[in-house]
Amino acid sequence: MSLQKWGGVSAIIAGLTYVFGFAVMLAVLVPNGYVLEGFDPAAMTAFTVENSVMLRVWNLVIFVVNAIFLVVLAVALAERLSAATPALAQVSKMFGVLWATLVLGAGMLANVGITAVLTMYANDPVEAERLWVVLSTVENGIGGGNEIAGGVWALLLGLAMLHGASMPKSLAVFSLIIGVAGLSTIFPFIGDIGGSVFGLGFIAWFFWTGIILLRKT
Repeated sequence: MSLQKWGGVSAIIAGLTYVFGFAVMLAVLVPNGYVLEGFDPAAMTAFTVENSVMLRVWNLVIFVVNAIFLVVLAVALAERLSAATPALAQVSKMFGVLWATLVLGAGMLANVGITAVLTMYANDPVEAERLWVVLSTVENGIGGGNEIAGGVWALLLGLAMLHGASMPKSLAVFSLIIGVAGLSTIFPFIGDIGGSVFGLGFIAWFFWTGIILLRKT
């Protein structure tokens, strides 16, 4: 199977990891006490201990699996766009791989952190709470608290797609919108809105891109 086809498959899988992530969060985690904002460290630490298996699976899918296929997609798109804009395509590939690296690191940290919190919680719940705060802050910083790397990747792809005819111009514009939404997460007063547009927008983007790569040779 060609790199383009693998890129298409990877895009679809990446989209499915986002769907899985949102579905589990809204249907399982939040109803059982998972809090997105204004959390109580003691309550969230206890939640982590009680739901460690589910959280590990969730982290594995939304971070690790997503990152692996994100690398393949970034390389495939760079190859596709290199004919019209070789330099821009290469820079976009670097940011795509950088984003995947951050996502992968966040997933590895999250699951190792769960093990550390579980071990400490049995003997010292207060220290486990402090550890959870530190770990969650670092994880959030590299894996979703802001979307700079992913936003820049989307912007670069959108600009590259505007050149040539290898990808639809409508997808290029959509990529630019997602990119701007990702970069807006650095501003606290619009970060939540930007993050929602970025995450939900990328679900559609992944599937759209995957279908194009699978159909076009």
